[in-house]
Amino acid sequence: MEYKDYYKILGLERGASEAEIKKAFRKLAHKYHPDISKEKDAETKFKDVNEAYQTLSDPEKKAAYDQLGQRAEGSNFEPPPGWGGFSAGSGGFEGFDFGGGGFDFADLFAHMGRGASRKRAGEDIEATVDITPEQAFNGTAVGLSLREPEQDSSGRIRNVSKKLEVKIPAGTISGQRMRLVGKGGIGHNGGPNGNLYITVNIIEGGRFKVEGRDVYVSLPLTDYEAVLGAEVVVPMLSGKRISVKVPAGTNAGKRIRIPGKGFPNKKGSPGDMYLLVSIEVPTNPSDEEKELYRKLSEVSKFNPRETS
Repeated sequence: MEYKDYYKILGLERGASEAEIKKAFRKLAHKYHPDISKEKDAETKFKDVNEAYQTLSDPEKKAAYDQLGQRAEGSNFEPPPGWGGFSAGSGGFEGFDFGGGGFDFADLFAHMGRGASRKRAGEDIEATVDITPEQAFNGTAVGLSLREPEQDSSGRIRNVSKKLEVKIPAGTISGQRMRLVGKGGIGHNGGPNGNLYITVNIIEGGRFKVEGRDVYVSLPLTDYEAVLGAEVVVPMLSGKRISVKVPAGTNAGKRIRIPGKGFPNKKGSPGDMYLLVSIEVPTNPSDEEKELYRKLSEVSKFNPRETS
């Protein structure tokens, strides 16, 4: 069988602590999760990361693995006779041929202590959901299709499909992390299930853009509205509309701030709403409109290209 360097797979030095092992697993499991990863060979790497974690997170298996010492990755390996208190025909590996093709390095540790009654918590699962600004502001429910690691009765790790509906509370901001207790991997031998951690990502949608708790809305104006000023009606994330006064002489690129109309904040001030002004002109003006623009060009002294 081929030797696997589980510490190297998790990016750790030998002697890493339990906390370091768990932290590395969470990071890599999220990076290579087949449902969200764009990495090459993500599914294979995800399996290797799970395999490494299953061994190094178990004190008994980790001690046995450390007993083997460091070897070259992929080198040929065969357990010495009576190693670790386990030997073919006299312990947890009875019936297996270490030299055959049907028994690999993962099996060596997956079958250690098979049948033991020690409880183990299920694995925590990381997932990311994309929602629109409107969904984040008003709250929504999203369906997730997850593949979680599960250990079968023989100790092998396999991915199991799981569908779940998750409620996103109103006012959730981008980057917010939610914990769903007990919705992660299934516990072993009566142990508790792991947790599901969901990171919310707000995507740009239509006229709205969200930064933190602030909301940005595009506000197109006609040239005469910008020159003379106007009272306009603009949409809000709540679905309602609000009337806003645009001051005379408003230029394109100006930001009009509406305090407190952004995302709510239970622990402080709410975000603000900003109107981003752009100037739009008619692409197919009528003859009457063209005549008015001609008259304006004759009487106007304004030249935006002049510099002071």
